[in-house]
Amino acid sequence: MFARAIKSILPNSLFGRAALIYLVPVLTILVVMSVVFIQRLYEDVTRQMTIGVADEIAFVLSSFNNASDPQQGIAAASEIANPLAIELALAETPVETQRVAFDLSGITIIETIMSEFPDSTGVDLLSDKHRVGIGFSTALGPLRMDIRRSRFSARNPHQFLVLIGFTAIIMTLIALLYLRGQVRPIRRLAAAATAFGKGRVLQYQPSGAAEVREAGRAFLEMRDRIERQIEQRTLMLSGVSHDLRTPLTRIRLALSLLENPDGSAQIAKDLDEMDRMLNAFLDFAKAEALDDPEFTEPALIIEEAVEKALRSEQPVSAGQIDQAGDMELRPMALSRALDNLIGNAVRYGTSARVSLHVDADHVRFRVEDDGPGIVAQDRDAALKPFSRLDRSRNQDAGSGVGLGLAIASDIARQHGGHLQLGNSESLGGLCAEITIPR
Repeated sequence: MFARAIKSILPNSLFGRAALIYLVPVLTILVVMSVVFIQRLYEDVTRQMTIGVADEIAFVLSSFNNASDPQQGIAAASEIANPLAIELALAETPVETQRVAFDLSGITIIETIMSEFPDSTGVDLLSDKHRVGIGFSTALGPLRMDIRRSRFSARNPHQFLVLIGFTAIIMTLIALLYLRGQVRPIRRLAAAATAFGKGRVLQYQPSGAAEVREAGRAFLEMRDRIERQIEQRTLMLSGVSHDLRTPLTRIRLALSLLENPDGSAQIAKDLDEMDRMLNAFLDFAKAEALDDPEFTEPALIIEEAVEKALRSEQPVSAGQIDQAGDMELRPMALSRALDNLIGNAVRYGTSARVSLHVDADHVRFRVEDDGPGIVAQDRDAALKPFSRLDRSRNQDAGSGVGLGLAIASDIARQHGGHLQLGNSESLGGLCAEITIPR
């Protein structure tokens, strides 16, 4: 519980954690140095200096007490006090102990004087900040001594703390600026990786520390390999599909010349199925080649997808459609994903409904149907390319190639979101939901 609480208040960013690693030891050293400085200078040194002055005060005080009257006492004691820079005066009122609240060395001065001279009436550090006034109760009456403050403690000792604090602030600012420069290449690498994950290629040049440059070069090599693999897959599938269309065209021409219409109709149906498979292969091959991002209202994409399905006489209806405002999306890619989800919905069900739900953080494109759905344990497999689960769904609708959900899932990921399969609460079939962060 304690570790979790500590973790919750720690910064999440690399810059914040690195700054914390730097600041904690620096602040600790400053605190330790300040404590040691205050203890050694404010207490030990001040006490030793005060004890030295106390010996002089005792000598002057004894000379004053040996006189027969106050005036003779002042005259006799002044012969000793003047060379020691101690001013003497008969006090009309007893001297009270007073000091400034932040006068740390004054605490030691007062404690030492009171311990050395129990008959002292008080130590005044407030009336004159450059002098220390000490009151005594003697047999000849109250006596006041004024002595320079510099003889009791080091002069302007706070300057050391100010110097350390100022230097620490300057060095901290320099370190944070340097640290920011070291973190910037990592942020650029993260931005390039995030953009590539969404199907965009940002210009990136490795920079920064040696380890960051090495990671940047590894990322560029990985990106190049992935792009080559995507290009090779696209060319292969496009070439295979193109090569297969030529014999399909010849077969269609030969079918038109056959005399048996029943046999021709069955073969034509098989050819249509093969043609749909080829189109699915091409769509899957082109899934990575998305259109450029542009600011679009998601509701317009939903409305166009529903209108397109209705023109194709598909049993599709529009449900709740929230307005999200313009977002940076790839409308052609999302339209292709919705077409695939709608096609799956009407293939395995008798009706489908398309809706758009918007909240503060996400936009959700939802396609629901009244078909048999997909059991929970098979949903992850259904999102993989060429995965067909027709054994649990509508066999009368014909067999697909298992690419519709995979294409929609890829498009969702390239928008920084994901495709999730679940049960439709209202229609009872499958609910396919593309979630994209705003």
